[in-house]
Amino acid sequence: MTQLDRIIKIQNLLHERTCVSKQDFLSELEVSDATFKRDLDVLRDKLNSPIIYDRFEEGYRFDQPNLGKRIEIPGLWLSQAEVTALALMQHLLSQLDKGGIIGSHIAPLAGRIDTLLGEGKTSSNELRKRIKVLGMSARKTSIKNFEEIGVSLLKRQQINITYYNKMKGERTLRPVSPQQLIYYRENWYLDAYCHLRQELRSFALDGIENAKLTDTPAKEVPEAILKEHFSQSFGIFSGKATQRAKLRFSPERARYVSTEQWHPEQTNTYEPSGHLTIAFDFNQDPELIMDILKHGPHVQVLEPIGLKNKVIAAHEESLQTYRGGIS
Repeated sequence: MTQLDRIIKIQNLLHERTCVSKQDFLSELEVSDATFKRDLDVLRDKLNSPIIYDRFEEGYRFDQPNLGKRIEIPGLWLSQAEVTALALMQHLLSQLDKGGIIGSHIAPLAGRIDTLLGEGKTSSNELRKRIKVLGMSARKTSIKNFEEIGVSLLKRQQINITYYNKMKGERTLRPVSPQQLIYYRENWYLDAYCHLRQELRSFALDGIENAKLTDTPAKEVPEAILKEHFSQSFGIFSGKATQRAKLRFSPERARYVSTEQWHPEQTNTYEPSGHLTIAFDFNQDPELIMDILKHGPHVQVLEPIGLKNKVIAAHEESLQTYRGGIS
């Protein structure tokens, strides 16, 4: 029985019997006097549990000012397996957060998890040491702007943002009504109603150079409209889907692609030869083209013709770059 299990057992015994003698505790927990004392110290000193020794009753009980009122011991009570899973979750979150957005907020959780694990603390450290998440495309985002956006989402108020569009090299100041935060491919995006353009837009958080909360109530957009606008198309690019892509993968690459989700509503068609064709809806194609290009000669665009021609042009431009060098 781990220390966490014993602490839960002590809690349950006190609730069930009101007052429990030391000998009963030692018998139920099957521990020594010294181990029982250490468990009591953890409950009292680290978890602020109001356990006292009643000399009249010759046993331990909760210090209850109001008779009959059940007092719960402070803390989060989880099994050893559940706390281990929590330690794993905390570690994965910290590893995924390469942009430094939530790291400072979840770091204190590690200490609390170790307290809950008690004697299993070594296992949590070992778990963190043995699991590594490699983030390859995370971009640095201002934690100040992230927190300001978070407050605006909760308070449902507009924010004024200074946004830098890397593609166009343009910087604009615009009021927006935040709708939802999206973590996509190791980077954060804000889905919002842009009052400058008077339409829904997605903003990369690393492109938001400044964000300031206002007193103006945010424009509320129904969830159904948000889903239609941001979830129909491929990738992070928003807008109602207007085209349908069909991509045919070689048997070698199909073994990998068959387990991937390119779109929540994609269809997969398998051929006896081992080729795989996936079809899904999209609107804008820059991100889609990049994903297609990384598969090189192992993928063929079947539809639409416009997408196919853009991929061909991209391949030809790459060949020219390699043959002539980057100018």
